[in-house]
Amino acid sequence: MNPIPDLRQTPLHAAHVSLGAKMGGFAGYDMPLYYADGVMQEHLWTRAQAGLFDVSHMGQIVLRGEGVFDLLERLTPSVFKSLSPMAAKYTVLMNEQGGIIDDMIVTRWGETEAFIVLNAGCKDKDIAWITSHVTAGMTMQILDSRALLALQGPQAAAVVRDVMGLDTTDLPYMRMRIVGEVYISRLGYTGEDGFEISIPQDQANKVWQDLLMDPRVKPIGLAARDTLRLEMQYCLYGHEIDDTTSPLEAGLQWVMRKTEPVCIGAARLRHEMRDGVKRIRVGLTLLEKGVAREGAIITDSDNNQIGSITSGGFSPSLQQAIALGYVTPALAQEGQHVCVVVRDRVIPARITRQAFMPAKTKTKEKAL
Repeated sequence: MNPIPDLRQTPLHAAHVSLGAKMGGFAGYDMPLYYADGVMQEHLWTRAQAGLFDVSHMGQIVLRGEGVFDLLERLTPSVFKSLSPMAAKYTVLMNEQGGIIDDMIVTRWGETEAFIVLNAGCKDKDIAWITSHVTAGMTMQILDSRALLALQGPQAAAVVRDVMGLDTTDLPYMRMRIVGEVYISRLGYTGEDGFEISIPQDQANKVWQDLLMDPRVKPIGLAARDTLRLEMQYCLYGHEIDDTTSPLEAGLQWVMRKTEPVCIGAARLRHEMRDGVKRIRVGLTLLEKGVAREGAIITDSDNNQIGSITSGGFSPSLQQAIALGYVTPALAQEGQHVCVVVRDRVIPARITRQAFMPAKTKTKEKAL
């Protein structure tokens, strides 16, 4: 299979092609969408065993210097100064209008060091935005010589122990450990227990192949990664969140400091905290056959438009159609009945505010 012209490749591109992956463009990269088993089986395998994802297209940077966490508390609505060493936090980069430039994971390496993982499609603009606010004495290191793997699923910890020789028994959720040149973080975007593993590019193929030799592990493409995050109601940049969306609209108020916002874009946040938002992100469970995709209209019982779908698909775990979207706050209550218009067909749906699947992330790992 020939690579798509003008698309970048991760260090594992040849490995994906050799496995017969269906490749496609994503965020400027030629990426595996799915492998021989197909999206449904890849999704269910991750929920039951351990799925291995190549996420090397994402950005990895390190910020160093005095005032790094003051800077991050200006660029995001979150608090980092009280974060323990090697603890990670999900947050969002803010623009002057109170919109979201990107969502990202920040790990506090020490008093003056932060390791940050950025979305692939946003990493160039993120780096430019952060760089424009860096002050004297700070440096940014772009780790473009590192690959990033995600191993997700209930067997992930056992596989990491048996294959990589890393005991994660005492590694809690949202914590990182550095072992030699390996940065291993207990987190992910599937709702399962699992890890993101940052390694030098020249080690990526060996680690990838070693992990796939374990019968509990299968390669998983981006299509199943999307259905897995959809079941958890996790945001995808460019769909649920963008540079016009505020954290409060997106239901991400939990990333915000408890006191009055002081970050870039704080004026909008203060206004929305005082007067409320005009729309809010919700989940929807479709009650009849049909799949609602991005852009589908959401209506009330009187056929008045109250919002639209931002992501939707068929849930392999639940065997029914689910979606995410924005609606007017008055109709955002759990269990509220609404309708979704799919190809001129009106499908009844129910607002589902909680994740469609229970999270299985762990704060403490039982002995394996």
